[in-house]
Amino acid sequence: MSVTLLLVLVTVGVSIWAFQNTRLLERLLLWPPALTRQRQYERLLTYGFVHADWAHLLFNMITLWSFGSLVERVFSAWIGSIGFLLFYLSAIVVSILPTYLSHQRDSGYRSLGASGGVSAVLFAAILFDPWSGIILFPIPLPIPAFLFAVLYIGYSIWMDRRGHDNVNHSAHLWGAAYGVLFTLLLQPAVAAHFLRRLLGG
Repeated sequence: MSVTLLLVLVTVGVSIWAFQNTRLLERLLLWPPALTRQRQYERLLTYGFVHADWAHLLFNMITLWSFGSLVERVFSAWIGSIGFLLFYLSAIVVSILPTYLSHQRDSGYRSLGASGGVSAVLFAAILFDPWSGIILFPIPLPIPAFLFAVLYIGYSIWMDRRGHDNVNHSAHLWGAAYGVLFTLLLQPAVAAHFLRRLLGG
């Protein structure tokens, strides 16, 4: 079984369980006071395995499945399957740290979802194939991955500054940045590969 499939199955399983068990959901999501007062630091990871609703879960898991297989295949050749697993898990943690630091005294704040880890996988995949097509609803035709990346970053920055919805756009941004930096530090030649593919079309 691939690591990507295992991650999808575990996340779907835990999320569905938490849909039916509010106590479990509250125990796993990121709630800053639980870390600062009760030292439940595992929440920096477990929040990535629970979701707000079915739409949230399905969007993240379809994206992870669609791009995770490619990234897993490349990363496994470099650092093995366990290395890919650690990349994904560390992306979940790293992407939420800025949020935790800015909300650590906010007892009313909660965050959940795999978006930070999924963003890291997605942006690593974009480095490998910038011209791959990505479906962006409601646009009926796929758009190039590199163009999606530009739109994604711009939208996330704009929405993060507005701060009027319940989406953690900061985690999206930090996850994307982590995916790019991790990949380039692991294999610097990917930067030249990305530029060749981008310019070559």
